[in-house]
Amino acid sequence: MASVTRQRPPPRAPPQVRAGLAVLSRVLSQLRGGWAMASLFSDSVLIRNNSEQDLLETEAERGRRLENRLVLLFFGARGCARCQAFAPALRDFFVRLTDEFYVVRAAQLALVYVSQDPTAEQQALFLRDMPECWLFLPFEDDLRRDLGRRFSVQRLPAVVVLKPDGDVLTRDAADEIQRLGPACFANWQEAAEVLDRSFLPPEDLDEPPPRSLTEPLRRCKYRVDLEARKPQGPGGGAGEEGGAGTGGGAEALF
Repeated sequence: MASVTRQRPPPRAPPQVRAGLAVLSRVLSQLRGGWAMASLFSDSVLIRNNSEQDLLETEAERGRRLENRLVLLFFGARGCARCQAFAPALRDFFVRLTDEFYVVRAAQLALVYVSQDPTAEQQALFLRDMPECWLFLPFEDDLRRDLGRRFSVQRLPAVVVLKPDGDVLTRDAADEIQRLGPACFANWQEAAEVLDRSFLPPEDLDEPPPRSLTEPLRRCKYRVDLEARKPQGPGGGAGEEGGAGTGGGAEALF
């Protein structure tokens, strides 16, 4: 009677190795997600809301800006009264999570303003007092309307929260942002399994390393004085009500 040779099962990797492979898998998934997110804007140019209006024209540039980040798509318009009321809360939410004046490391967060303004001038006026790190689509880009239809935006303002892989995490976070402020970011981050980069040196996508020991102090002074130097529109720049988007409805926009 022939003996049967039983094969031994392959040895299991030690727990530390398995944990490391799980982290590596998450890293690769998040990196793929960054490019998937960039592909959402594959035929478009994203513009930084800074004085130079820097263009993110290539997929590599968009991927670097969006990879491993929660991305907020903010649908709004200057002529919408509810958007005007919500904008300060959203600006404060974003600044407190990303500005080095408040945090040592900027949160893994990006925001794209998807304008529903009727004119390019209205879009520019709305963005004038918004953070420089915000991104936006050119006014003439039809993707502004297409995204509203794609994500079934029903009213303005609306904030669609996307995971790094491009999946929808929250269809409209405007109310949540107003109620919870920056605290809601931790909930999103955990739900989306965004890779924590706190073990890495802080990265700055916007500014080169300081050229002298006193440069950070000058930057701090500039930031404190910035609001006082910004031009104010009629009525203190608080915006204006009326216009086609005043009711906040999206039916005529998409």
